[in-house]
Amino acid sequence: MPRPTAAQLAYGSATVIVSTIAMLLLSQTSTGLGVAVISAAALALGLLVALTVPAPKRRGRHAARTGGAGAPTASAASAASAAGATAEHPVHH
Repeated sequence: MPRPTAAQLAYGSATVIVSTIAMLLLSQTSTGLGVAVISAAALALGLLVALTVPAPKRRGRHAARTGGAGAPTASAASAASAAGATAEHPVHH
């Protein structure tokens, strides 16, 4: 698993802090169990946000090797085949 980027850490941490405060204020709970449930929910939400932040695209040597000057990339080839497949079999509504 790749290391998280600074943006992923920042968005995840901010989500945990803001959602914890918001849920504690909205629920007005004062029990230990309520605080623990809200904290666990905020931590799960922060983890979800951190994992869904898009990773930056790689540049440099790796990008030059994968695409090539005239060779189509795998995503372009799959998009072209998907476009051809949908053109052959139209969906009628």
